[in-house]
Amino acid sequence: MPANLTPQYKEAEQRFRQAATHVEKLETLREMLALLPKHKGTEKIQADLRKRIAKLEEEEAAPRRAGAQRFDPGHVPREGAGQWVLLGPPNAGKSALVRALTHAHPEVAPYPFTTRAPLPGMMPFEDVQVQLVDTPPVAPAHTEPYLPNLAHSADGILLVLDIAADDLEESVRGLTALLDKARVWPLERPLPHDAPPFLLVKPVFAIGNKRDLDPDGTFVSLAREAVPGGIPFHAVSAEHGTGLEDLRPLLFRSLDRIRIYAKEPGKKPDLERPFVLKRGATVHALALAVHKEVAERVKYARIWGAARFDGQQVDRDHVLADRDVVELHS
Repeated sequence: MPANLTPQYKEAEQRFRQAATHVEKLETLREMLALLPKHKGTEKIQADLRKRIAKLEEEEAAPRRAGAQRFDPGHVPREGAGQWVLLGPPNAGKSALVRALTHAHPEVAPYPFTTRAPLPGMMPFEDVQVQLVDTPPVAPAHTEPYLPNLAHSADGILLVLDIAADDLEESVRGLTALLDKARVWPLERPLPHDAPPFLLVKPVFAIGNKRDLDPDGTFVSLAREAVPGGIPFHAVSAEHGTGLEDLRPLLFRSLDRIRIYAKEPGKKPDLERPFVLKRGATVHALALAVHKEVAERVKYARIWGAARFDGQQVDRDHVLADRDVVELHS
């Protein structure tokens, strides 16, 4: 029986042959397995792909068992309420934006390729921290090969643009091409009915930087028109701080997270260090975040906040709301 491999599968197979890193090879093999038609004619190919995936996963796990760590320049451990990766052309102001929003101190200079490796910083918002990751520039001459993987694993992506740049449209094309390579689909763009299963839908925003150079709004309008539909546009000035206070709540709320304050019976809740959970999380999910043993023992909880009345008793499957105070009972 013929395999009848799809063009999408053949494209993924070609990317596997060109993959330079261990992570790229593993992710592309998984993509190939997802795209492969499942019938009797592809059983041998399925088995081969699973064997190669298992081998790469074993190689990935071996250094950890030996106490060593595999160096991956594109891996940034996630911290805080969520992770946003900043992508942009040279001199768009990614580093200046990270410096303005966080306590990080990336090198900022008026010449290209100042940033040579991913640099995370923590953006404070109310009682939580959100991680922003500065990255090397996306340029026609050279783009770091790990950037698609970094974008693929992030919770959200900021496309940072210099609204006064002469090559703005070219920069936008380069960034959207990188999104395609990262297999990322903007959240606010309608997903096509024939979308491949490996696409990740996540929030993507375009940040038009250097708004201070545009007193009449001409550059902002042109930049907004250059950005494809389904990618919301926000104009800011990293140097002068214009628009940044509106950006902070947007970045947190777009992560679709909730803050939950734990409370022990007879004591006041800890309102300074909330548990951050995905929207839709239940009492049981909170108990798991506290400790596995707590989750095994919890029977019900009392809720203050979005409950019908303070101290309402709810079961383990009750869905929590942002800023609920929760008292777990076993």
